[in-house]
Amino acid sequence: MKYFLAYYFRLLRVIDLQKIKNLILIYGSYYFNLIFRRNIHRGEPWSLSIETGTFCNLSCLECPSGQKQFLRPTGVLSLENFKTIIQKQKRNLIWLILYFQGEPFLNKEFFKMVAHARSQKIFTSTSTNGHFLTPKKAEETVKSGLDRIIISLDGLDQQTYEQYRVGGNFNQVMNGIKNLVDARKRLKASNPLIVVQFIVFKFNESQISKAKALKSELGVDKVELKTAQIYSATDDNKLIPNNSKYTRYSQTTEGLWKIKKPVPNHCNRMWRAAVVTWDGNVVPCCFDKDAKYVMGNLLTESFSEIKNTTTYKNFRNQVFTDRAKIEICKNCSEGL
Repeated sequence: MKYFLAYYFRLLRVIDLQKIKNLILIYGSYYFNLIFRRNIHRGEPWSLSIETGTFCNLSCLECPSGQKQFLRPTGVLSLENFKTIIQKQKRNLIWLILYFQGEPFLNKEFFKMVAHARSQKIFTSTSTNGHFLTPKKAEETVKSGLDRIIISLDGLDQQTYEQYRVGGNFNQVMNGIKNLVDARKRLKASNPLIVVQFIVFKFNESQISKAKALKSELGVDKVELKTAQIYSATDDNKLIPNNSKYTRYSQTTEGLWKIKKPVPNHCNRMWRAAVVTWDGNVVPCCFDKDAKYVMGNLLTESFSEIKNTTTYKNFRNQVFTDRAKIEICKNCSEGL
């Protein structure tokens, strides 16, 4: 309860009348579409994920960044381009996620990006593997004004942790979490809200109860359990846990893995959120990791122009008519 109160209080601090008006336009037009099946998009995203770069220090098994399997250009977001995007979206933007693919702390301008977004009254969040939270970086994180940080910790010992986080160091991540908690206390700050994320796999599901205990042991604000995402229906996948409560997939009689819930013909993410790659390309959501569905470029176009392109309109129409045919939607469990 304490976490959610702090979380929503931080969100309320950045909301003004213009952003409320935008929220009404977004959800009003979305539900109008849902009821009348019309392709109308009003307002602009109140949530934006911006990729700080595509590079990562780890080689996680199901991650295109870690596996170096990108089919799209790779690179690092510049501070100048970041400010260009923020300038265009700041009047309607409530929530900024400085993360898509890659490790955010590898971008040398990361803290300047956070500070700039905070100066524009935008809630800032990021997700990290936790390897770069030295005492100095932990202090910089707090001083930057970052509102929330998710730190991935998918195992409670080195042997378990490295089964998915290949190349990672369990003790280094644990020390990083402690450094951040200590820096927050030392600076007498309430930010960032610290979330430890534990992706449940077959090899670590026996550690779930111990993972939950990390909240009090480490002094973090929340421990969040997350289901794993896989990309092949035919693999004899050793990642999917035995406890069906912690997986988004079920197995067919033919032995194929499929997402448990049917894919309905609607998705509110097409209205409330978008993802921007390091080079400015706008894609529908975080499931489009290889940017197969580029709708426009926010460095050279406005979002109003992008959302009204034939490409984006056709995509939204597909979502409302036969969403299951969209490749990235077949593995989706969000926006419903």
